[in-house]
Amino acid sequence: MLTRKRILVTGGAGFLGSHLCERLIAAGNDVLCVDNYFTGTKDNILPLLTNPHFEVMRHDVTFPLYVEVDEIYNLACPASPIHYQFDPVQTTKTSVHGAINMLGLAKRVKAKILQASTSEVYGDPTEHPQTENYRGNVNTVGPRACYDEGKRCAETLFFDYWRQHELHIKVLRIFNTYGPRMHPNDGRVVSNFVIQALRGDDITIYGDGSQTRAFCYVDDMIEAFVCMMATDEAVTGPVNVGNPVEVPVVELAERILKMTKSKSKLVRRPLPQDDPTQRCPDISLARRTLGWEPKVPLEDGLGRTIDYFRCLLKS
Repeated sequence: MLTRKRILVTGGAGFLGSHLCERLIAAGNDVLCVDNYFTGTKDNILPLLTNPHFEVMRHDVTFPLYVEVDEIYNLACPASPIHYQFDPVQTTKTSVHGAINMLGLAKRVKAKILQASTSEVYGDPTEHPQTENYRGNVNTVGPRACYDEGKRCAETLFFDYWRQHELHIKVLRIFNTYGPRMHPNDGRVVSNFVIQALRGDDITIYGDGSQTRAFCYVDDMIEAFVCMMATDEAVTGPVNVGNPVEVPVVELAERILKMTKSKSKLVRRPLPQDDPTQRCPDISLARRTLGWEPKVPLEDGLGRTIDYFRCLLKS
């Protein structure tokens, strides 16, 4: 008889969380999705709501949660500058209090727990590409600090619980991820460009467009989550996960214009404060420890993302 794992996904109605819930359900698990719907939406998990092995709870992780689970994926936190800067105090609380509450739960029920950390812990990096040993270049008092420092503190808490309480922890540092179910108004470069191109609006380039990003398709990222959770106790991370192929922002815009056959014009705006000029992961550790690397080419992933937003705009 199949032994089902009881798995908690915080932020489970969000972009990454909903894809992860689908993957875990398909693998034969019982999944509890927890979300306060600040950026997540029930539309993202609509196909799962009738599944008897899927459960949803409206809950804010800044408050304790008392459930019985075997594994925890802690994804709860707004991840785009527009959303996390809307209420920066709450953003920091979500990262820090949320980590404390989920780690406390994991300690009580002896569950494995994975933290969805971020490449933003590196700030505006002076080392390129970024390895896990790089300690970062973060402005602690800037407008992005609520997210960057919140995530850094969450990593600190995870490793203190590991040292002090021998908790079974996993920490992934997620680089730019894109795909269907991205929030259409999240201000991130892929969703921004696709929405603007499909509407025929001007495409907004911040700075001169020479800044680079590395884009990982959502299916590849979810595979990394599952691979990391499956490792033994010796593998704690942090592990970088993302696409190591850099793309200048202006090149991404031109590619999306071509794929959408849009007549939109490129317009320049000033670069926001503390916006990184380069962001690219060194994924050597992920290749060695997880046997993982991204497989979906940018052209294919963009095609699926454009189709998703085209349907969303029509509806």
